[in-house]
Amino acid sequence: MDKRQQTVRKNDPEKTREDILAVATEEFATHGLSGARVDAIAERTRTSKRMIYYYFGSKEDLYLAVLEKAYRKIRSLEADLELADMPPVDALRTLIASTFDHDENNPDFVRLVSIENIHRATHMRRSSEIKDLNVSIIRTLANILERGRADGSFNRDIDPIDLHMLISAFCFFRVSNAYTFGTIFRRDLSEPATYARHRAMIADAVISYLQA
Repeated sequence: MDKRQQTVRKNDPEKTREDILAVATEEFATHGLSGARVDAIAERTRTSKRMIYYYFGSKEDLYLAVLEKAYRKIRSLEADLELADMPPVDALRTLIASTFDHDENNPDFVRLVSIENIHRATHMRRSSEIKDLNVSIIRTLANILERGRADGSFNRDIDPIDLHMLISAFCFFRVSNAYTFGTIFRRDLSEPATYARHRAMIADAVISYLQA
């Protein structure tokens, strides 16, 4: 690295950190924790292993930082929806659509979560941030459910965590199993008509369940 690059990075450490996280996300999502190489991340970001370790401490800590950033992104998207201003049914449909689109457009997120499940959430358990971040979606769902029961939109009582799991399961499966499911049934889940049908189907199914 020449002196000019060193000066730029020194003057903008936050950008350097974000660049490392962006490349590390791809590396871990593609190769997993064990297969990912810090050397490869350093080369692609035109930095050094020493600098990566300076910012993140270790390969495992970098992996955890990638996970935290991934969860921050989806929770931030949900916070921007302003669901509290919508009628309960509209709010829930909007939230489901957002989750559906997020998982489809962020396959690295799905792969990272799948990888962490292989590790039995060993690394995630070290993160108080991930625990705190995910409280927000449960509070959001609880608020929508409470408002829906109050105005008669929803008749069924359901644990908001169970509802979150129901929504996540369908949205996540379409991405995590797209290749195997698509190969077995010879169907491209990303084909526009199929995508639109599934996007409406999960919302209709959840709303119908809550209104039963």
